[in-house]
Amino acid sequence: MNQLDQLKSFTTVVADTGNFLQLAQFAPRDATTNPSLILKAVQSPDYAPLLQETVAAHRGKPLDEIVDQVLVRFGQEILKVVPGRVSTEVDARLSFDQAASVARARRIIALYEAAGIPRERVLIKLASTWEGIQAAAELEREGIRCNLTLLFSFCQAVACGAAKVQLISPFVGRIYDWYKKSAGSSWDEAARAGANDPGVQSVARIYGYYKQHGIATEVMGASFRNVGQIQALAGCDLLTISPDLLAQLQASDAPLTRALDPASAAAQPAVRYDEAAFRFALNEDAMATEKLAEGIRLFAVDAGKLDQLILAA
Repeated sequence: MNQLDQLKSFTTVVADTGNFLQLAQFAPRDATTNPSLILKAVQSPDYAPLLQETVAAHRGKPLDEIVDQVLVRFGQEILKVVPGRVSTEVDARLSFDQAASVARARRIIALYEAAGIPRERVLIKLASTWEGIQAAAELEREGIRCNLTLLFSFCQAVACGAAKVQLISPFVGRIYDWYKKSAGSSWDEAARAGANDPGVQSVARIYGYYKQHGIATEVMGASFRNVGQIQALAGCDLLTISPDLLAQLQASDAPLTRALDPASAAAQPAVRYDEAAFRFALNEDAMATEKLAEGIRLFAVDAGKLDQLILAA
């Protein structure tokens, strides 16, 4: 049995791609998208007609509405391939606007439902800002399930759990990137691999805290740089993995053991954050502060590029 199949025996495997033509070979349960992945997809010859067709069908409508139509069209195509859920992201430029995020999420869900897709098959992705988390809490009360992304710190995870969000996506690889860059020439790759990888440690801590305190929010490790990070998180609720790394797992028959297990979670005291405490805790974490801001900026840039492609279509 290859490592991908072994991983599926104790972790739900999710494909991290907007390329739905590539999905079937890995048989993931779910798929995630983001502005960067959609932008990459629509620029390929395989998907350009889908973009043009969607834009033509809605020409004359406000740009933001056409963007959502494009995102939902990709989501529909993905859901023809995966049996579970697709994550569709709210415009990152709304990351600090709770009301606008809620309104955009409702519209995305309405578009899916109008296309015959039940809301249970869609996760709305929101950045794990204070405003994004509160928007998610509001949406969850309406039965709109959310995936909180750009999550780098323990305080973000705790606040998401308190908001009863469906799922969080802690970014393993970007945490690793920050610590590696910060260490410079003193970085020891071998010593910081596997269970000692700072991104892996962050997700393991969050997973253990949720299991210990009975928090139902699903933990989905994301943003992987290498197969070793995935192996070290085997047993996490879900892992969203790029096609390249899925292929590497599929190509290996080496034994894979479960690394995370609710029964072996270390004891951690319960924590609560109000807005002021959350903002201070996030501010105290230089890595999380920098990576959250950078992530929003990068997604916002790609959202702007997607706008321009749509205007030119």
